[in-house]
Amino acid sequence: MKKIYLAGGCFWGPQAAFDLVKGVTKTVVGYAQSIIDNPSYEEVCTGLTRAAETVEVTYDESIIDLKGILDNFFKMINPTTLNRQGPDAGTQYRTGIYSTDEKDLEFASEYIQKYVQPQYRLPVVVQVQPLVNFYPAENYHQEFLKKNPNRHCNIDLSQFGNNK
Repeated sequence: MKKIYLAGGCFWGPQAAFDLVKGVTKTVVGYAQSIIDNPSYEEVCTGLTRAAETVEVTYDESIIDLKGILDNFFKMINPTTLNRQGPDAGTQYRTGIYSTDEKDLEFASEYIQKYVQPQYRLPVVVQVQPLVNFYPAENYHQEFLKKNPNRHCNIDLSQFGNNK
C-alpha cells in the first residue's frame, strides 16, 4: 500500500470522493504541514498553525497508480485559486500534494506541468512539498458526509461513484 496526502479545500468532500475510488483502501482526514503539534480544528481555522485540511489517501498500486489518484484529485479542485476552494477561504483550504516519497513529489510536479497547467491560463498554485507532518482530525470530521447525509460539499461526488 502507498500513501499520498492531498489538500483540496474542506476535507469532507475529498474524503467522500476518494472513498468511492477503486483501489483506495483507506482515507483519513487531518491537518498537514502544521507548525504546532496535533492542532485542533479551532486552532487550524485561525490560520496560525499554517496547517492545511488534508486527506491521507492509502491506495493499492496494483489497482490504481499515482497518476490515477492525481486524475481524481484534479477533478475535485480548482488548481488556480490560492487559499480557496468553493465557498471556503483561508490558508487551511489551500491545495497541496504532500508525500514522504521524493519520487512521488517529482511525479506530481511533472504531472501538473504536463497535464494540468496546459488546461488553464492562470498559474496552477497547488503546493507540491515533502510531508512535514499529518495529524488526524477529530473523530466527528472522519467520514463526515457519510455520517451527515444532509450536508454537502462543492464536489460532484457522482463523478466518483461508479468506479469502485
